[in-house]
Amino acid sequence: MAGTKQAATTGSEPAFACPVSPVVDIVFSRWTTPVLWALHAYGRQRFVELERRIGTITPKVLTQRLRQLERDGLVVRTYHPEVPPRVEYEISELGLSLAPLFAHLSEWGAAHLGQVEEARRAYDTDPARR
Repeated sequence: MAGTKQAATTGSEPAFACPVSPVVDIVFSRWTTPVLWALHAYGRQRFVELERRIGTITPKVLTQRLRQLERDGLVVRTYHPEVPPRVEYEISELGLSLAPLFAHLSEWGAAHLGQVEEARRAYDTDPARR
């Protein structure tokens, strides 16, 4: 325990300084949340279906994100060897375990995003900030 406390105070190990950082890096990197949300909300999907649901993501970026999510164990890729080949993606059990986190974030947003917008307006219109 002393080693953990020392690492936290010296900042030599980022995971000890902020144990949430590795989770944030995995779950909240660009496009991860929309991909996981779509797979959770709509179930197993083909690449094109997922691409349409997300909208503004490019095929290259979606491919990269799906590969990373599969590598992290949050998405399962199923290849069907038929003609033409078919590939489907679905959220894994590990990915589903994030649902309470997303629910809490959604609740926080509903309760507090108005305050954030108000704070931004106040900041942006403050003459001392110009």
